[in-house]
Amino acid sequence: MTPPNDARDGAHDAVRPITRERAERIARAHACIRCREYSYKKLVVKPASPSHHRDLGVLWQATLVCGVCGTEQELGIDAEGDVVYVG
Repeated sequence: MTPPNDARDGAHDAVRPITRERAERIARAHACIRCREYSYKKLVVKPASPSHHRDLGVLWQATLVCGVCGTEQELGIDAEGDVVYVG
């Protein structure tokens, strides 16, 4: 079976930006930078600030508080779902 013509022509090469729910899953899948655990007692995902979006290409900012050691960290996630920065 062959794919439709538009799939062969590369018409679907454009990437749709990830949703907030997908950004949450990506953030939860990132280990704590201090204790390397995956348990978070607080996780907030919000749209990136205009300056982060312009300078770093970040679409979502996630703030996480580790449920084991209490470390607070921030992730920047781009439109393709890649983690741009951790801090």
